[in-house]
Order: sequence, then C-alpha cells, then structure tokens
Amino acid sequence: MLATDWVSVANIYKQGIATGIATFETKVPSFEFWDMAHMQTCRFVAELNNELLGWGALSPVSSRCVYGGVAEVSIYVSKESRGQGIGKIVLKHLIIASEKEGIWTLQSGIFPTNIGSIKVHQTAGFRLIGKRERVGKLNGNWIDNVLFERRSQVVGVD
Repeated sequence: MLATDWVSVANIYKQGIATGIATFETKVPSFEFWDMAHMQTCRFVAELNNELLGWGALSPVSSRCVYGGVAEVSIYVSKESRGQGIGKIVLKHLIIASEKEGIWTLQSGIFPTNIGSIKVHQTAGFRLIGKRERVGKLNGNWIDNVLFERRSQVVGVD
C-alpha cells in the first residue's frame, strides 16, 4: 500500500463503515491519522486492472516493548468484490509479512454479525479466544466483539 492509494483505500474503508458490522468508526480518518496508527510495514492492497479491490494493514496493540510482537489486523474489501476471496488473499499476505517483521501474534476484534470476516479469519488459522460483551456503542447500540488470535508457527516458538 502506498500513500497514493489512500483515496481508494479510504473509499473501501467508507464502504466498510457503511455496513455497520465492520468497525466502531463512523467516519474515515485523515491519511495522516490512519498512517500514525498503523505499522509502516505490513500494509497491502488487492488490485486488479488498476482497481483496488481491498486492503489490509496491521497496527500495534501497545507501545510497551513486551507487546512488540503482537499486532491487530484490519481488512476491508470493496462492496463489489466481497465473497470473491480477496480478504483471504490479503490476510495471507499480512501473515507472511508479519512473520518477517517478527510478529508472533495477530489478533482481530470482529463484530459477531460479521460472519464473512469470521470465516476468513478461521480459514487462515485464527481461533476464537473470547468475547467482549457490550464493549462499545455504535449509533447508540451496544455491540459485542469476538476476539480471534493467530499464533505464528515460526516466530516466538522457542
């Protein structure tokens, strides 16, 4: 993902926000804010014929050094491209890149109603580790979050 991809990335993010099942965010942040919140590496776009179909990026879960090998996954797929395996492809690239960066744990917080995202994560080897009930409000409604984790089989196994 390049900074020049931001207009398309932001548009796909906006589509995800509009579903009401992808994020607690209600508006797309500026590139500068988004850029500061995500790792400089482990950012990918899925593209076909110069059209962005989806994107994925990792963000650190904490600034504390003991959590330096733990990152949170964000994946968004354009409305027109959902159900075509784009999310699986992007997640696969994130996993490979994360291990090259020394990440031993990837985690995702997913709305329980986002069945597509849950299936993509399970297919990639993520396991359900818990549920945070009524963790946040979206449009005045309490939303649960199911937590998924994938431990690397390469990094942090010693």
